[in-house]
Amino acid sequence: MMAEIRTALIAGANGIIGKGLMQELGVAGGWRARALSRRPHPSREAITTDLTDPEATRAALVQARDTTHLFYAALAPQPNLADEDRVNGGMLRNLLDGLEAVDAPLKRVVLYQGAKVYGVHLGPVPAPFYEDDNPRHIGPNFYFTQEDELRARASRGGAAWSILRPDVVVGDAAGNAMNIAMVIGAYAALCRVEGAAFRFPGPAHVYEGVFAQVTDSRALGRASLWAATSEAALSEAFNYVHEPFRWRRVWEKLAAALDLPLGPPVPIRLAAHMADKKPIWERLVAEQGLSDLPYERAVGWSFGDFVFHSDFDLVSDIGKIRRAGFGESVDSVAALVSAIIRLQEAKVLPR
Repeated sequence: MMAEIRTALIAGANGIIGKGLMQELGVAGGWRARALSRRPHPSREAITTDLTDPEATRAALVQARDTTHLFYAALAPQPNLADEDRVNGGMLRNLLDGLEAVDAPLKRVVLYQGAKVYGVHLGPVPAPFYEDDNPRHIGPNFYFTQEDELRARASRGGAAWSILRPDVVVGDAAGNAMNIAMVIGAYAALCRVEGAAFRFPGPAHVYEGVFAQVTDSRALGRASLWAATSEAALSEAFNYVHEPFRWRRVWEKLAAALDLPLGPPVPIRLAAHMADKKPIWERLVAEQGLSDLPYERAVGWSFGDFVFHSDFDLVSDIGKIRRAGFGESVDSVAALVSAIIRLQEAKVLPR
């Protein structure tokens, strides 16, 4: 008897979550993977379309009429929360409508939400964050809109759903504005060129006393395959992060791994402070034969500022997913160092 082949459609395949998932699908048995993205994707089976355009999306999805599982990691950042809600809610709706129009045998959708679902972008939130113990704040929040869309369709007999909630995903996707490994690796490289100490770019009280957390993209990929197939994950949302840490512990280990002298924290804003480093970056690109991504696209300094200046504990409880059957964790420092090395090997980051 032949084993069942599941056909996965990965929306946002060029992103940090999508890339990790594509890598995991490449080694997992019983899966056929198809990438979907706004920019061309290098995989053999790939669809390029703009999900904000319902007609173009529907036409493109003729190539995906065998989709059984949708992994939705697409994101279109917008200048304000209302536009972000409208655009990102519409993108998921257009994709689901398009799959329905081509009669895809969709069984389950795995949706990704960040800690914004708990309101961390609005200010301090009591930690830990529990999936069932944080009432929604007043919108707009596109995570709410997308989740409500999935719930409504499932109640009408549509595909089942599962939700994963990672935080600060660590991976090796190039040109991603929310890639903290790229931020740290670029900051380290520029410190090395200038002969500067590797100083935590945030307030001392954040460095010493605030808990943070990350999620490795490859581990998230494995959690995604579990969420797509486990009965325990059906119609459930799960936090998925690794053990929380204080920045001092991680920063000291990063300095040792990257062979840089350590210094005390300095509360700079990277988006402003690193603005004059473009000539140095371009020199490193030329000397080391790096990717020609423009400096402005290569590193998300503003995302680094958000992470390094968050002065309240960011801790998601991970008991629920462990009790449901997925207990894999990854050492946060090892995940960061590994991602930085992969970015260097891919000629995206300077050495």
